[in-house]
Amino acid sequence: MKLNIFKYSFFLLLPFLFISAGAQENLSLASAIKKGLENNYQIKITESSLEIAKNNNSWGQAGLFPSLSLNAFQSNRYDEGPNQLTGVVQEYNTNILSPAISMNWLLFGGFAVQMSKKNLALLEENSESTTALVVENTIQAIILAYYKVLMEEEKLDILEVIMTLSRDRFNYMQAKKDLGSAVTYDVLQAQNAYLSDSSTFLLQQMAVRTANMNLNLLMAVDAKTIYSLSDEFSNAESTFSFDDLSNNMFANNKTLQNQYINQQLLKNNIKLSQSGLYPSLSMSSGYDFASSRLKYKGLDAITGDAYDYYVNFSLNFNLFNGGKTRRAIANARITEDIGNLQLDELKQSMQIQLTTQYDLYNIRKQLLSVAQENIKSTKLNLDISEEKFKAGAINSFNLRDIQLLFLNTAFRELEARYNLVQSKTDLLRMSGGIISEYN
Repeated sequence: MKLNIFKYSFFLLLPFLFISAGAQENLSLASAIKKGLENNYQIKITESSLEIAKNNNSWGQAGLFPSLSLNAFQSNRYDEGPNQLTGVVQEYNTNILSPAISMNWLLFGGFAVQMSKKNLALLEENSESTTALVVENTIQAIILAYYKVLMEEEKLDILEVIMTLSRDRFNYMQAKKDLGSAVTYDVLQAQNAYLSDSSTFLLQQMAVRTANMNLNLLMAVDAKTIYSLSDEFSNAESTFSFDDLSNNMFANNKTLQNQYINQQLLKNNIKLSQSGLYPSLSMSSGYDFASSRLKYKGLDAITGDAYDYYVNFSLNFNLFNGGKTRRAIANARITEDIGNLQLDELKQSMQIQLTTQYDLYNIRKQLLSVAQENIKSTKLNLDISEEKFKAGAINSFNLRDIQLLFLNTAFRELEARYNLVQSKTDLLRMSGGIISEYN
C-alpha cells in the first residue's frame, strides 16, 4: 500500500513538475506595470481615440475656413439639324468643356464657429482624461493581479507544508502498522488525509497558473509565459489622511474631471444654441470657363470661349421659425441643470465611497494584525500537536483538525494582506494618486 500511494502521488504531480521546469524571467511589480502600460489593449484603444480627438481639435473642423472645390463638365453630342448659316439640314457635332472653381465661406455664424472650437478642445481634454482613467484602472488591475499570483503561490507553499505533514503522518502510521502498534483503520485515515491534501495541492497549482495567465492578459504577453515574481507579498500598510484624500479626489479624480468637462460642454451648448438668434453672413465666389466647338459636316468648326468671375454675399436672418431656436436654448439650459444635478450626485456618491473605502482600509489593517497574531498561535499549536501525536497524547482526528485550523488561518492571513492591497489601491485610484504612486 505504501508503494502504491507514492506511485499515485508521483504520477499525479508529474505534469505540474514539467510546467514549473525551465528558466523563468524575473518580474517585479514595476516591470509588470511598465509592460502593461506599453502593451495593454484597452490603453492602445483609448490612445487611438485620443489621437482622433486631437485631429478633430482644429479651426478647420470647427468651420472657420472656407471650402474650395474644383469641378469640370464635359459634353459630346451628335445631332442632325439645319445649318445655322445656310438653313440646310446637316449632320453636326457639339463639344463643350467647362471647368470651374468655387469657394464658399461662412464669414459670421452667430459665434457658432468659436463655440464649436471650444467644444472640440473640451472633447480632446475629455479623451485625455478618459485615457488617464484607463491607465489608472490598468495599473490597479495589474497590481491586484500581481499580488494575486503572490498570494496563490504562498497558498501553494502552505499546502505543500500540509501535504508534507500528511505524507509524514501516513509514513509514520504505516511504519507503526508494520510494527503491530497501529491498525489498518488508522493507516487508511492517514492515507485519505494525504490524498485529500495532494488533490488540494494540485488544484492550487492550477489556481497559480490561472492567476499567472490573468496577469499576462493584462500585460498583453503570451499567456503561456511563466514569470518568477521578484517582489514580496507585502502588507501594504500606509497612513492616509481622509481630508487629504478627499481634497485630492475632488481635484484629481478622473471620473469627476470627465464630469466637469461634460458640464462645460453643456454650458457651451447653450451659447451654441443662441447662435441661431444672430444673422449669418456668407460669401461665395468662383471662376467659370466654358469652351465650345460646333462642327458641321463639310464645314470648318466654330469655336467659342466664355469666362465668368463672381463674388456673392448672402445675409440670412431668421425672423421666425415657430419658436425652434428659443426652445432649443431653453432645452439646453434644462440639460445643463440636469448635468449640475448629476455632478452633485456623483460628488456625494464618491464622497460616500471614499469614506467607506477609508474605513474599510483601517478595518482591514486591524484584521491583518489579528490574522498575523492568529497564525503565530496556530503554527505553534500545530508544531506542539505533531509532537503530541507522535507521543500518543492526541489521536489522528485531533491532529487533522489542528492541521485544517492552521490551513484556514494561514489562508485568512494571506487574504487579509491581499484585501489590504486592494483597499490601498482603491484609495489611491479614487484620490487620483495611483499613477504617481506606482508609475
